[in-house]
Amino acid sequence: MSLFVRSLHTYPVKSCAGIAVDASAIDGAGLAYDRRWLVISGARFLTQRQVPSMALVGTALTATHLQLRAPGMPLLEVPLDGSDLAAITETVTVWRDTFPAHAESTAAAQWFTDFLGLPCRLFKIDVPAAGRAVSPDWVGRWRGEHRELADGFDGRHLFGFADGYPVLIANQASLDELNQRLLVKGRDPVPMDRFRPNVVLDGDDLGAYDEDHIALFARGDDIRLAVVKPCTRCSIPDVDQATGRAGDEPGLTLTATRSLDLGVVFGQNAIVDACPGAILRVGDPISAEWKF
Repeated sequence: MSLFVRSLHTYPVKSCAGIAVDASAIDGAGLAYDRRWLVISGARFLTQRQVPSMALVGTALTATHLQLRAPGMPLLEVPLDGSDLAAITETVTVWRDTFPAHAESTAAAQWFTDFLGLPCRLFKIDVPAAGRAVSPDWVGRWRGEHRELADGFDGRHLFGFADGYPVLIANQASLDELNQRLLVKGRDPVPMDRFRPNVVLDGDDLGAYDEDHIALFARGDDIRLAVVKPCTRCSIPDVDQATGRAGDEPGLTLTATRSLDLGVVFGQNAIVDACPGAILRVGDPISAEWKF
């Protein structure tokens, strides 16, 4: 199969802007630094579902800091070494998962409070210590259906603040098909950033929504991505990531064309089996194992 990594994206702060990278370390928790920070207001974690302007919080990574920028705001630098973290963990909740995390500095909290207009705090997760694991039901179903591929996927698959899985895979051909439907309706096409994927795949042999029928993607012998659950979609793809404003597309078109029993679907959630020190790169050739 002619298939390759078209782009890679990491999102250090959940629901803030992502970073396109040429290469990334990858392990059971996904791409390096992906969804390691979370903004909380009161007891509620914040996303673009409630606060679309989170899309305007730009992120960057240096050797020592997470950098945050937003319109009208000064640069905020958060040390990667955890030196600004509170010593005591607090309990945070993402959907049905509750686990410990450390609050960042009061300066970080005030920065988000000032920009979003809500009382906010910024939290960081220690993935191994938090012990947040993916759904055993979906992983168990995948293992039962693909026993010949299951070696290496028998751990707990710990991850950070992503909705439910360490890696989200998207297919460029699927976006192209969706954009053709939008153009027929007289609506503007949308970029891939609306769907906030980690790994975007492309290739002549991968047609629109063929990812629905793939059991596993692999880069050589050292990185394998088990495709365990379709990604159900909320309102975030309707948020223009450049302006932070919400509309009604591509949600309307996806609802009409991609409504499955689970909900409206675009992209696939995956778990990772990777050798220590594995690096995934843009342009890497990818192989696929079909479900049938």
